[in-house]
Amino acid sequence: MSSGIGGIDLVEVLFTLFWIFFIGLVYYLQREMKREGYPLVSDRSEHITVQGFPAIPSPKTYHLEDGRTVQAPRKEAPESHFSAEPAAGHPGAPLNPTGDALKAGFGSGAWANRSEVVEKTLDGKPRIVPMRTDQALHVDSKDLDPRGLDVVAADDKTVGTVNDLWIDLAEPQIYFLEVNLTSGAKAMVPFGFAQIDKRNQRIRVDALYSGQFAGVPQIASPDQITPREEDQIMGYFGAGLLFADDKRAEPYF
Repeated sequence: MSSGIGGIDLVEVLFTLFWIFFIGLVYYLQREMKREGYPLVSDRSEHITVQGFPAIPSPKTYHLEDGRTVQAPRKEAPESHFSAEPAAGHPGAPLNPTGDALKAGFGSGAWANRSEVVEKTLDGKPRIVPMRTDQALHVDSKDLDPRGLDVVAADDKTVGTVNDLWIDLAEPQIYFLEVNLTSGAKAMVPFGFAQIDKRNQRIRVDALYSGQFAGVPQIASPDQITPREEDQIMGYFGAGLLFADDKRAEPYF
């Protein structure tokens, strides 16, 4: 039985069209994924454009819900906020932090220049809020409420007390612990870096030593946090895992 018309094999034509469509789709998706993070920064020269194949797409304007417009990829060069220098002179050499390693902004402490506009939920509320601003939020009676518990650093010194819990309404889950430090200042501690010690009724944060809590990035509003502030705080604690002391940056063996 023939599947062709006038000597044309329809199966072969359809198969060829499918592959043309598939290859075109892959090409399109590969270009679209480069709207963020490209061109890459070359460690050899600032005049080298690292974009790979296919090339970066032309800028597209996005209209956001709050009325703002943004373009991606951006025409302006990405802001550089990390402080580090190559450990050697050859391309691809590892970086060593300069200045305050916890704020160097690279490696385990990397953070992105995200928006400084507070993220909202689908119903228009700020996505991450302290429990004191929403009476509907509560800690389940079966769980230990972290509020009021002491916070202990990696050197076993108490740095403060948990004052409030910041909740991610989109998930929902505890996102930050708001800590009143013994110095009188406040510090936002990412919940993922906190260990609840039910036996001793305290919170342990091994990422930092007691003297380093004073350097935790601060937030501008007492009841809201922006994506950039969120990233900076996460980066500070992430950097502590590697740079809190010199031994952490060395091999285990």
